[in-house]
Amino acid sequence: MSGRNFTGWLKSHILAAVLPIDRKRLPAEIIAGITLAALAIPEVMGYTKIAGTPVVTGLYTLLIPAVLFALLGSSRHLVVGADSATAAILASGVAAMAATGSADYVALAGLIAIVVGLLLVAASAIGLGFMADFLSRTVLVGFLTGVGIQVALRALSDLLGFDAPHRGTLMMIRLASQRTFDINFAAIAMAIAVIVVITGGKLMENRTGRAIPAAMLAVIGAIAASWLFDLGSHMPVVGTVPGGVPQFSIPQISLSFALIWQLLPTALAMVVVVLAQSTATARAYADRYGERLDETQDLRALGIANIGAGLSGTFIVNGSPTKTEMVDAAGGRSQLSLLCAALVVLLTLLFLTRPLSYLPEAVLSAVVFLIGLKLIDIDGLREIHRRRRPEFWVAIVTAGVVVAFGVEQGIVFAILFSLVVHTRHGYRPTNLLIVREDSGRWRGKPLDSGAEAAPGLIIYRFNHSMYYANAERMKSEILQLARQARPPLRWLCLDASAVDDVDYTATRTLREISEELAATNVRLAFAQDVDDINEKTRGQLRGLFPDAAFFNSLDDVLAHCLRKSSEPGRPKN
Repeated sequence: MSGRNFTGWLKSHILAAVLPIDRKRLPAEIIAGITLAALAIPEVMGYTKIAGTPVVTGLYTLLIPAVLFALLGSSRHLVVGADSATAAILASGVAAMAATGSADYVALAGLIAIVVGLLLVAASAIGLGFMADFLSRTVLVGFLTGVGIQVALRALSDLLGFDAPHRGTLMMIRLASQRTFDINFAAIAMAIAVIVVITGGKLMENRTGRAIPAAMLAVIGAIAASWLFDLGSHMPVVGTVPGGVPQFSIPQISLSFALIWQLLPTALAMVVVVLAQSTATARAYADRYGERLDETQDLRALGIANIGAGLSGTFIVNGSPTKTEMVDAAGGRSQLSLLCAALVVLLTLLFLTRPLSYLPEAVLSAVVFLIGLKLIDIDGLREIHRRRRPEFWVAIVTAGVVVAFGVEQGIVFAILFSLVVHTRHGYRPTNLLIVREDSGRWRGKPLDSGAEAAPGLIIYRFNHSMYYANAERMKSEILQLARQARPPLRWLCLDASAVDDVDYTATRTLREISEELAATNVRLAFAQDVDDINEKTRGQLRGLFPDAAFFNSLDDVLAHCLRKSSEPGRPKN
């Protein structure tokens, strides 16, 4: 392989999101990477509070998994790391199986990451990336809002000295009524100070337009205060944080089919969130910069990144909208920024883990609380309420299920609800009657108008694929049109412009429609894009209706019917 061919292979398979490197942009990429590390390190440490894993595992998510995606993905912008939604799902699925933070718990978290990675790789191999489209934006807003409320409540419960479960607010309330709270006012004061610093930094950032690592400054300040004033004697601190690079190994837990089966629902819920959130984020930034995006390659890279996460002792990673925006706002335009951030994290693991041991846990609870508030998408809910009131209630119900019963139950509900909404759209398509205006332009009219394209001719446009769920509705509408037509109907033309598939149930229903129309001396015809339906379906239709008229345009339909009606001595059909 020549040097040029090898470089081309690297750009298309391994370094697609890094190459070519623009030397003029190199300083901006480095600064963006350092900015990402400064902003993301306290954030991912906070995610470990949600996930229930040791603090160091948060740093691990920005190392091996991030590097693997940067090298193997196609998106130049998507930043991969720990995420609050998947961390909450992890805690919900594993909390009942092992003690939070224990070796078995971490092993289960790593095993789930490997299972999720294998599922994502398999999904990329068989082209299941389209499944991300089935989690509607409405349901996703509601789901993440519910997760945000759960995360914020969890952080508050930690600050109040109450070990809250990861199984929903109803369970939390029931247990809270049976326990006493152990309030540490010094810890609460520390948390309030951190919230003030981070919130103030965000306000300044919005005013100046420059990224301010307020969370990092708050963490550094808290560490310094804890070391100087021995805050560890007044409030819980993180304690010893292992230094050095993570060790690669298979999670140390007894594997069995029963265990994998028990973890599978949690893994599947995570796969759906990873698919939806990562794909949506990558598409948004690719569209913004007019860049090519290979979703299959990104899905495979996400899978390999999660396998790397499981083998390097950390938990599941996901495409993060917040971290992606951090890099973009700082001027990063390729995965080189993520590689620079990973280098900063590596240096932190090698040389700065001892200072982290002084970090008060209240600081992480404060960071988690703010993460939860950020997830509560009030603007998104307001926009949905303004544009589509019924979908607003879908989002609210989804959020309510997450808050009341838990994250895992919420994602199952979200998936099912999205499928119901999708099916409902196909079940009740807005079908039309097509007529030609005096100007010669074809126009759609509502079914209840009974509009005829010509005396004795109705052109009925079905605006969806024909399948088992909407076939009876189609039959009911067509037969009602035939009964109520004035003057009486001679031709009913089914305009299949919007039909791209016809399943077995629909073909049988069409046969029934044809027979019932024929009994009243009405002939069924097909028009326009029937030839664009796949070969098998076209053969089914022609086999069902060998004597039916098939037209290439609505003009042909109208001309044929008018000609037949004007021929003397011949039936008008």
